[in-house]
Amino acid sequence: MNLPLRQALAVARKLDVSGVELASTGEFTPRNLSQTARRELRHLFRSHSLEPCALVCPLRHGLDVAENQEPRIELIREVMSLSFDLGPRLVVVDPGKIPVKDDDPRAPLMKDALLALGRHGDRVGVTLALVTGADSGEVLAGYLDRFDTGSLGACFSPGLFLVGGHDPYAAARALGKKVAYAHATDARHTSSRGAALVPLGHGDIDWLQMLGTLEEIGYHGWLTVPAEAGPDAAAAVQFLGRLRGF
Repeated sequence: MNLPLRQALAVARKLDVSGVELASTGEFTPRNLSQTARRELRHLFRSHSLEPCALVCPLRHGLDVAENQEPRIELIREVMSLSFDLGPRLVVVDPGKIPVKDDDPRAPLMKDALLALGRHGDRVGVTLALVTGADSGEVLAGYLDRFDTGSLGACFSPGLFLVGGHDPYAAARALGKKVAYAHATDARHTSSRGAALVPLGHGDIDWLQMLGTLEEIGYHGWLTVPAEAGPDAAAAVQFLGRLRGF
């Protein structure tokens, strides 16, 4: 829902949700928010009895692209610091396709970027959650195992895994405790082009099974309807509420 924040928070309260995900763009980029503005944002959320559950940091290019890499890393650092100030201490970023082979020329770029961001996260107490569906859960889990940091995890998005041609239940099990955050996304197989994202509850994912799988791996964090759901967000929240018995 592309609404002004006050209006979006009012809608969220009517839907009886507990938290709202923020995209760190425009007026919500770190450089546009003074310490006073950050305090006012925290107060605004409290006045609506809501929490900011995560900040999303949209990128034009992944962390495997050399062009403007340093400014990109610095932006993510700033968003991580903003996430600490606002409370969620969690930032979602799409790093690009994971370079699984060491001789991949993209490998050192992503490795160095994530090392720097993981160290920053360890210092400031913020987790960076990688969202991707291009790679299987097993590949992403194995890649995260390479980093000696507690501040790198996965943003689990089952619809994106299905679109990428992967089993979302197997992906959740492979990632296990590495799931730091979760998006409620759905997808449906088509006869012509694999699978495509669809509104929640209208796809091929069995959400009772998916909720059971998240319980199985011990994930009890946020399950958030992402902003891309647009006008379908309210229906998605109601769908999850029915499943969870809210």
